[in-house]
Amino acid sequence: MCETFERLYKIVLDRLEKRPVGSYTVELASKGRGYVARKLGEEAVEVVVASLYEDRKRLVEELADLVYHMMVLMAVNNVSLEDVCAELEKRMKK
Repeated sequence: MCETFERLYKIVLDRLEKRPVGSYTVELASKGRGYVARKLGEEAVEVVVASLYEDRKRLVEELADLVYHMMVLMAVNNVSLEDVCAELEKRMKK
């Protein structure tokens, strides 16, 4: 698994546990799961737009935003990276 993904997810979990003032992660989570889910949807649309109309650099930036927001949504729903990886592994065996 990508070590960067693991590090990022640990940071998200740490921020949600310690709730440091000024943390964007804490701000997102404090608005509730529905807000985080809508934000993830917004980021997904931005990925689609970037893939169709913008350059590779912009697409990579938007994909990074999508992954981050996905991890926040995972955390507020108590879904681990291991849960997602296990599901992907299961699907690859089909």
